[in-house]
Formats: sequence, C-alpha cells, structure tokens
Amino acid sequence: MDERLIATVYFAKAGPQNTERTLDIARQRAEELGIRDVLVASTTGWTGVQAARVFANWTGHADRRLVVISHSTGFHESNLQELSGEHREAIEAAGATILTAQHAFGGVGRAVRKKLGTYQVEEIIAYTLRTFGQGMKVCAELALMAADAGLARVGEPTIAVAGAGRGADTAVVLRPANAQTFFDLRFLEVLCMPSPMSP
Repeated sequence: MDERLIATVYFAKAGPQNTERTLDIARQRAEELGIRDVLVASTTGWTGVQAARVFANWTGHADRRLVVISHSTGFHESNLQELSGEHREAIEAAGATILTAQHAFGGVGRAVRKKLGTYQVEEIIAYTLRTFGQGMKVCAELALMAADAGLARVGEPTIAVAGAGRGADTAVVLRPANAQTFFDLRFLEVLCMPSPMSP
C-alpha cells in the first residue's frame, strides 16, 4: 500500500489574513486528487472573488465546479442579502456558481430556539462540530447545502473552504451527503485550519 504523509497546515490565528494561503492549499490539493467540486463559503462575496481568482484556470474544465455559497437572504435582517452585487458579478464572470440557501444547521430549528428558548438537533450538531473549529462546522454545512442543490456530487471527494467570520482559514477534503443522510458525510483530510492552540 502506498502511504504518503499529508501534512495539515495550522495557522497561528484564525482570520482573513489566511485566505490566500488557504485557497492556494485547496487548489493544490484539488489538482493532486483530481477533485471536481470546490465549495467556498462567502458572506459578502469578498472570499468568493478571491477564490474565483485563485481557481481561474482550474474552472476552465467542463467537469470542474467552483461553488461560492452565501448566507440566505434575511440571515441577519429581513430582506437583506449580504452578498454584494459587485462581488456577485465578479464571481459569476469568472465562471463560478453562486448558491444562496438556508443553512443546513439552522432554519426552522433556529426559529424554535428564538421563539421557545430550546435547541433543536441541527444546532446541537453545529455546536458539536464547532468543538473542532467554526470553519469545520461551516465546511460540513457547505457540503450538505451543495449536495441538496445538486452542486456537489454525493460520495465523491470534494474540497470545502470556510472560516471564522470573514475570509478563509479552514480547508478540508470530504465526501458530501444530502442533509437527510447527514451521517454519510465523511471528513477525509484536514488541509489547513487555525491551530487549536491559537488564542
């Protein structure tokens, strides 16, 4: 059996200063593994634009997809879409796809918490995944959302890129699943993340 050491990059601090390096690591691994789908979380679109730039030539192949996943409209305020029009245009002009959908670990369960003061299973899963880092939770969520939208292939290695708030600092290889088969989702490799020892 051919065994290779796959090193995980640990960043000293979480945050947007790691975005370029995270995207470079993700692209390199996508090329090494022949990954066809890359999922990137982006709230305002800034990270999505950076991803579209880094993956510009990579997405020129018909079987490859860069999917930028934004917050749902109304996530922070009714009728507000945080993804700016300028960033949307730049992302789409680069050939990437934008998915705007309800968070897999939010939605109706969050409404129950806000109204009745009790947590539902989706938010418990989210809190559990956050013990490994906010970006890790978001990566799992991206995979479910993209699979449900038909923008990631279930069971096929995919790269997901996320962060803690703004920018990107976490990248993983995983096998997506649909939300209804969540427990089939598998993390395969942690490419980079903030160090668990970081403040």
